[in-house]
Amino acid sequence: MKIIKRKNKQNREKSLIPFRLNFLLFVVFALFAALIMQLGRLQVMEGANFQAMVNSTDKKIVTGNVPRGMILDSKGRVLVGNTAKPAITYTKNMNVLADKMYAEANKLTQYLTVPTDKLTERDQIDYYLSNPKNLKKWNAKLPKSAKVASDGSELPEKKVYQSTIELVKKSFKGLNEQQKQAAAIFKIMSGAYQLSTVYIKNTDVTDKEIAEISEHLTSLPGINVSTDWERAYPNGDSMRSIIGHVSTEEQGLPEDGVNSLLAQGYSRNDRVGTSYLEKQYESVLHGSKSQSQVEVGANNQILSSNVLFKGQKGSNLNLTIDQAYQTQVEAALKKIYDQAKAAGATQYSDGAYAVAMNPKTGAILAMAGESNDRKSVEIADDALGVINHTFVMGSAIKGATVMGGLMDGVITPTNNTLPDTPIYLRGTPVKKSVYPVGTFGSLNAESALEVSSNIYMMQLAMLEGHAKYVPNSSLTMDSDIFTKMRGYFSQFGLGQKTGIDLPGEATGIEGPTVNEYGEPANGSLLDLSYGNYDAYTLIQLAQYISTIANGGQRMKPYLVDSIQQTGNDGSAGQVGTKTTPTVLSTVDAPESYFNVVKKGMYNVVNGTNAWGTAHTLKDIKPTLGAKTGTAQSFAREDPNDSTSKQVETVTSSLVGFAPYDNPQVAIAIVFPNLNSDKGHYNTLLAREMITSFYKLNNITE
Repeated sequence: MKIIKRKNKQNREKSLIPFRLNFLLFVVFALFAALIMQLGRLQVMEGANFQAMVNSTDKKIVTGNVPRGMILDSKGRVLVGNTAKPAITYTKNMNVLADKMYAEANKLTQYLTVPTDKLTERDQIDYYLSNPKNLKKWNAKLPKSAKVASDGSELPEKKVYQSTIELVKKSFKGLNEQQKQAAAIFKIMSGAYQLSTVYIKNTDVTDKEIAEISEHLTSLPGINVSTDWERAYPNGDSMRSIIGHVSTEEQGLPEDGVNSLLAQGYSRNDRVGTSYLEKQYESVLHGSKSQSQVEVGANNQILSSNVLFKGQKGSNLNLTIDQAYQTQVEAALKKIYDQAKAAGATQYSDGAYAVAMNPKTGAILAMAGESNDRKSVEIADDALGVINHTFVMGSAIKGATVMGGLMDGVITPTNNTLPDTPIYLRGTPVKKSVYPVGTFGSLNAESALEVSSNIYMMQLAMLEGHAKYVPNSSLTMDSDIFTKMRGYFSQFGLGQKTGIDLPGEATGIEGPTVNEYGEPANGSLLDLSYGNYDAYTLIQLAQYISTIANGGQRMKPYLVDSIQQTGNDGSAGQVGTKTTPTVLSTVDAPESYFNVVKKGMYNVVNGTNAWGTAHTLKDIKPTLGAKTGTAQSFAREDPNDSTSKQVETVTSSLVGFAPYDNPQVAIAIVFPNLNSDKGHYNTLLAREMITSFYKLNNITE
């Protein structure tokens, strides 16, 4: 019975096999049918959509550089312009691979020659390895440890590449000349950002190169024929130290400001002002970049380009300086400094400096300087020394000393005669004036300025400090006398920044208020009173004499009169910003105080006393007011060795304003560290500066 049941069960199972096979075949058929239906639906119904996705494009914005704004003088003459020149550019596509740039760089060498002198070994190897065959060959030579970490994971691609470079270096013999050409082009291409435009060549591009590149543009993705610009200086090196410099595309953004500039929309290879006016006014000179909307295909190639904004050329700076006057001041400074050199007076000299300023507005009319390299005896433009070099100026600052005495109340406009008695301090040489002791029994303020009495200024300081003085024994004064006198000086601009619109202005140098024994430096305070202690910049002296000339307004000096756009046709456009003269502070003193100092400065030029210091300028008409200065100074025998012997020198200076009755120009001059002051170089230069100004501006009696 059991055997019969088992056989029946086996027979039933056999009869089910065909059914199961048929069912599986049906399921497979159904699945295939469903798959075919889905493929058909995708092909017929969604095919267009998928094709559109394959052919889809992405719109991106590409920016381009525009010419930099010009810098012009007060009469509209170009001081700094731009020269257009042909250029070959490259706009980098998105996600372009090294092998593509390698191939294109090689192709470009058929039509273009570029400099290769700055190629490094690393640049050449990068180009060499951008060939996929070379990279594969050298990667295969790497040991496993250079590709796989100890835990079996693959090392980062950058690390492997660096190992490849090190391996290639061991046997690399360099490229041939044509390969170097391609490597130089490849370096520029690979250094560009996606969708940014760089110059493949923008110097000495030939007509033949332009023609051949233009003919093959369709086979050179991203390459174009364009124009570039470079800074042009019609007046040569004149004022270059004030104007400043612009970086090259290779230099790009300066390291000390790269993050800030990138945040403002700059690219790393953009050219920017790196010093002085070019840097100070970078935001307006730079202009607005052009913008083009490009369509990028699925293959990351640029398909089309549409200009959205042509860009706006940088705005122009209109300076306060008249180039004709500037040129004459520079020439006069050079001529007179050459005279000093010929006379053997410049052995320890640093150079010479001069500045002219409108005393009523603060506008700079001329700024000149010459630096003297004592080692090579070479002269270079250093107009910037007017604002960033400090010197002990001597008697030129005595007008501020007299004003301090008047403001302090120790003298008045009608009662200002003081004894002309030398000061005898224990252990120091007698403190006196340049003329012999006893020449004058007493002097009033006007006469003291005319003959440049040191004694008068020291007597004023002692009165202000409530001095207790015993000749050859002791001198005590109020503990705040340094602060008081410097406070008066600062009201005229001495010892503090003037606010001129140039970076790098120096403040000045204050001498110590105590001596080496920790006692009040009262002797040095007396030196301060006649300008032989603290050091000032020449622009501070110009601000000081302007404040005297205009009756008490301390004006902020400025070089940029206005910022003006350029029209599309190159004509002068709308004035965007006009500088308004700025009064930084006003000296709280009546007109009568200023009249005392002005009359003294008038006497310096027009007085009759034989000890007058600038009577040689008396013949200039209309007349002027002035104050000369001579300071004892020191220089190192070796300018490059701060431990070398100090030698005593003389610093010669002058401040002045003209015409006397209606000041239109204020001047400041300094010849530091001369061997002697016998050449009167300060008054010689003053004559040239005033007479040139009169002639150019048609000022007559």
